[in-house]
Amino acid sequence: QVQLVESGGELVQPGGSLRLSCAVSGLTLANYPIAWFRQAPGKEREGVSCASNSGGTYYSDNVKGRFAISRDNAKSTAYLQMNDLKTDDPDIYFCATVRPPIRLGECQLTAYAYAFWGQGTQVTVPS
Repeated sequence: QVQLVESGGELVQPGGSLRLSCAVSGLTLANYPIAWFRQAPGKEREGVSCASNSGGTYYSDNVKGRFAISRDNAKSTAYLQMNDLKTDDPDIYFCATVRPPIRLGECQLTAYAYAFWGQGTQVTVPS
C-alpha cells in the first residue's frame, strides 16, 4: 500500500524559512517522480515543484528562487525547503507521486497526473 505523509508545517513569520518532509512508503522512491502542491481555500490545487527520477527539477514561477525540492531516496523521503515565505502563499502543502507506468526523467506540475497523495500539512504565514 502506497502512503505519503507530510510533516513540518507550522507558523512562520513573513520572510521566514521552513522545510517540509514527505515520507513515502509502499514503493521505491528512487524510481518515481515526486511533487509538491499547495492549495488555498476556494482555489484549485497548484503545482509548486517536482523532481524526476533522473535528477531533473521544475518549479512554478511563483516559487522559483525561493523554494528548493530535494530527495533522499535511501530514506524514502522528499523535502521542500521554503525561503522568504509570504502571507499570500497558499497554506496547505501536499506531496504526491504517480501510478506506473513512469517515463524516465519526467515530472509534471499538473494535479491530475498524480495518483497518490498525502493528507497535507499547514504552513501559516501571518500578516
